Amino acid sequence: MNTFSLLRLYRSLTRHKLYSVLNIGSLAVGIAVFLVLGLYVRFETSFEKWLPDHDKIYLVQTIWHIEDSPFNGAFPNTMGGLLEQIREDFPGTVGTRIMPTPINVIRNGVGIEEQGAQVDPEFFDVFALPMVAGNGPATLNSPSGVLIDQDTAEKYFGTLDAVGQTLTLTTGVDGKTGTYTVGGVFQNLPENTDLNFKVLGQLPAVQTAPWWYRWGSTSLFTYLRFPTPAAAQAFNAKLDGFVNRRGMKDLGPETPTKWQQLAVLPITAAHLTPAGGQAASLSQSVIAMGVVGVIALLIAMVNYINLATARAGLRAREVAMSKVLGANRNVLIRQFIGEAVLLVALAALVGLSLAELALPWINAATEMSLAIPYALAVPALAVLALVVGIAAGFYPAVLLARYPAASVLASARAPGGGRAGARVRELLVMFQFALAISFMVGTLVLAAQTAHVRSADVGFKRDGLIVVRSMTQAEPEQIQALTAGWRALPMIHSLTLADNSAGGSGTNNANSIEIPGQPGPGPSLQQIVVGPDFFRTYGARLLAGREFDLAHGADDFANRKDGVPVSIVINRMGASALGFASPEAAVGKTVGKGNRTFTIIGVIDNMRFLSPRDATTATYYSFTARMDEYATATLRYSGDLRTAMDAVKGTWLQVAPQVPFDASSADQRLAELYKSDEQATRLFTIGAVLAVLIGCVGLWGLASFNTVRRVKEIGIRKTLGASTRDIVLLLVGQFLRPVVIANLIAWPLAWVALRNWLAGFSDPVVLSPLYFVAASVLALLIAALTVSVQSLRAARAIPAWALRHD
Repeated sequence: MNTFSLLRLYRSLTRHKLYSVLNIGSLAVGIAVFLVLGLYVRFETSFEKWLPDHDKIYLVQTIWHIEDSPFNGAFPNTMGGLLEQIREDFPGTVGTRIMPTPINVIRNGVGIEEQGAQVDPEFFDVFALPMVAGNGPATLNSPSGVLIDQDTAEKYFGTLDAVGQTLTLTTGVDGKTGTYTVGGVFQNLPENTDLNFKVLGQLPAVQTAPWWYRWGSTSLFTYLRFPTPAAAQAFNAKLDGFVNRRGMKDLGPETPTKWQQLAVLPITAAHLTPAGGQAASLSQSVIAMGVVGVIALLIAMVNYINLATARAGLRAREVAMSKVLGANRNVLIRQFIGEAVLLVALAALVGLSLAELALPWINAATEMSLAIPYALAVPALAVLALVVGIAAGFYPAVLLARYPAASVLASARAPGGGRAGARVRELLVMFQFALAISFMVGTLVLAAQTAHVRSADVGFKRDGLIVVRSMTQAEPEQIQALTAGWRALPMIHSLTLADNSAGGSGTNNANSIEIPGQPGPGPSLQQIVVGPDFFRTYGARLLAGREFDLAHGADDFANRKDGVPVSIVINRMGASALGFASPEAAVGKTVGKGNRTFTIIGVIDNMRFLSPRDATTATYYSFTARMDEYATATLRYSGDLRTAMDAVKGTWLQVAPQVPFDASSADQRLAELYKSDEQATRLFTIGAVLAVLIGCVGLWGLASFNTVRRVKEIGIRKTLGASTRDIVLLLVGQFLRPVVIANLIAWPLAWVALRNWLAGFSDPVVLSPLYFVAASVLALLIAALTVSVQSLRAARAIPAWALRHD
């Protein structure tokens, strides 16, 4: 484009300022939405790609196939001794294990918890962790050496030069306290990683725990390194045979892979791969955000095309004169596409600015820390401007270039594209609003599901509960002193100990329980070991029978005698899984076989401790008063949370100051489980609102343009007796016609997408027609308000003036 062409573009923009602002503004908003949601998608799909040779690192998954088990599916953890057995059967295998463990740093007699992990000395053969100082591999070869990240070095030593310094640590696995020497400092792990450690130590070579080599147990993460993807797939194909050879002792002589399999997964895919039977919540959210971003940009492009084609007639005489002066069709098309690219580039700059301004607010709303990588964003926006400019400008350019010069110059008014052009613009508006209405339905359903999850019945009284998760690190004597101290606090009304709690803190075990008189192993029920007052503290609803009671000595499985069934309480789903017609029918019945028999003394309603995307599981509760059986304590308090938490923490610091205090309210724990869906809902809502806004801007601009072109027609209608109301209804009805038809497209699209999304929840809202009707009515109201101002202004024009106006 030459200087003259740029001057013509400038004059065209300034002559029609409103249309120019609408065009550039809507494109800028669309690009900003696309950019922000693109940042989210980029972040979620970049996990572990910061690692050197990330494409060679694989995670070993354990896949369960146990009938009726609540823990079926692929999980990212494995048996502790798996890597040793793999090395025995496949010599030369490069691998390492990561065993997350809380590490207590003892300072001035007080324990401070840090995220830690124990790893094999070969850790650096798999993970090339960037080091700031020291020698990583040499440190992990020493049982008394540790590696720390930059933040930990600054926190405890005030400098990154921490090599040679010592730390007094207590590990959460063996509970031993010792002095360790810092052998190296590694870079802080980035946010886009699921590796979660700040302190690294050596995993002991000799393990005495009985579960370490037990097939069917899972305790850590196993990673392998392969030279090529083909080598990884070849290894994967051998794993069934390996499991069948090694697993017979623990999984039975029948084919072990019937119950358990192993598979390798690229580490870069692990973040978006759901664990077990969970629905692909995160991957669905990422896909949804990407679709919203692309569609928002697409709506903005359609909006540009619509306004550009509507304005085409305003430049028809300019095009005609260019043709008279010698410009051919190809030159004109290149000129107008060039103008479109320049406009899109300008909109991209504005969109980049809008995204930068909006990011702090979006980060605050979603609790994320997205940032624009300008080294990547600027070239990407340049390409985007070129592609979008050509795509959005091609049709208007062809439309403008085809006007015959003679007919345009001879006509008294500028051409408007005729009936075909009007239909094209109606189709574009219809397309815009079909997408916008789909977004609105999605936003309503997402908001309803989020609110439903927040307020859904979890089977216990979630308010007024404090969950203390650091019980396993305390000694039995300390636990006894802690419970006695907490019971003495005036705001604490009851407390209980258990190996699981609200928010999923604790262990996950499941056992098959045989049904007398029926063949096979029986259904698999989750087991939760509980202490006194568990159901009373949680406020669980007893449906039939009774709860555990210390007065019944046989309730405590620690007092069990040979041949005497263990007393258990089951939930409603457990009663159904065991074949009982009602909770009352289950009470007093004995299930199981041989030395594993159980007497059901009570049935409670289902209690949900995990994410709403995890199915509620059939569960049985066993009871013991032993203090060393529990992972968590749950306390029911009254009054202010902060006051109660301070009192509970004060008791902890008096009894076990060297053990870090780790507690939160049950509401906070459950909120963490809902966070990812709530973040996705917020982002989706933001994108959907802006997409609807872009569509309304286009409709407003189109209405403004068309009413200006129909001023003479309106004057004639008024002269023939039409009222202002008649004119407004006529214009609004014509403008709303494509919006009404858009519902026919939007409803099926939204229904299919939302049905698939809701399938990921164990307790979804009903996909009611009200959501679709409400979205459609809302879209119609917004569209009616958008065009009514322009229609009313045109309808109020004086007929005499309108008939003289051209």
